[in-house]
Amino acid sequence: MSRDGELDNLELYPVKPMKLQYFEVDAFASKPFHGNPAGICPLERWLDDALMQNIAAENNLSETAFFVPRGDDYELRWFAPSVEIDLCGHATLASASN
Repeated sequence: MSRDGELDNLELYPVKPMKLQYFEVDAFASKPFHGNPAGICPLERWLDDALMQNIAAENNLSETAFFVPRGDDYELRWFAPSVEIDLCGHATLASASN
């Protein structure tokens, strides 16, 4: 790695690096370190399923919500550290705080 943090050998990485926003939000709480924490990751478009699963596993919260705008609404998907799940209330509420 070079001094400015750039990768010297991009051949090791088959995709172009990207920047993502990721937030940890304490749902059901009015102050930090209370409530039920969830990861939220707003996206412009869906990422590969394996990448979203790896992001959730890396951050190791009970659930991470990923969401994509669709007109006036949003599509949401939820991942636990080891599997995609069907629904998560506190991660959905946390997404609305963004």
